[in-house]
Amino acid sequence: MGIHERKERERERRRQQIIVAAKRVFSEKGFNKATMEDIAHEAELSPGTLYLYFKNKDELYASLSLRILHYLLIRLEHLNSNAHSDIESRISGLKEAMYDVYEFDPMILINMFHLQSSDTLKNLTPELLSEIKNLSKRSLSEMAKLFQEGVQQGVFIDKHPMAIADTFWALFSGVILWETSKSIINEDKDYLRETLEIAFEIFDSGIKKHPQKSKTPKKAKTRNRQ
Repeated sequence: MGIHERKERERERRRQQIIVAAKRVFSEKGFNKATMEDIAHEAELSPGTLYLYFKNKDELYASLSLRILHYLLIRLEHLNSNAHSDIESRISGLKEAMYDVYEFDPMILINMFHLQSSDTLKNLTPELLSEIKNLSKRSLSEMAKLFQEGVQQGVFIDKHPMAIADTFWALFSGVILWETSKSIINEDKDYLRETLEIAFEIFDSGIKKHPQKSKTPKKAKTRNRQ
């Protein structure tokens, strides 16, 4: 291994060290209260070292999303690679993949949803923002491929596949954010999976193309003439 390769490996190791420390600090203190100094202390590095890898706290916070977006994309690509399985089985696989994505790292997933609806994205470097956008678009495109196949086979209603994918993602993120906010009030109750199952069931029923029932012609009413 050359000097350049060793330096790159060391740089990536240090970067991951910072990300792991940031995750711990954000989990304990929340984004608003956490500081770069807190993260540097957790990582056993100087604050100046952190700024060699991340421009600011927003960028470090956003970088945590990349790992879960990569995982989501891998799961979706795997589903679409199983072309031999029927569309119903693959949609079931999609729903199971979403459960796994949540369980992969709940805190980071929730942070990512908040990130996408905040002004934090404006403070990111163009490179990081581009990577987040690219992974998000690719994941939605993979979802849309599944729904497009269902539409083409006549299994799903004839709507734009990307619009169906957007609706599915909005449903997933909305349920998670809502159930998470409820759990803050009452930690003893956790209905996330149960609520997601109901939401997915309703979604599944809504996109399926149901055979139209033939209407029985109504008999014309006749009046007795006096």
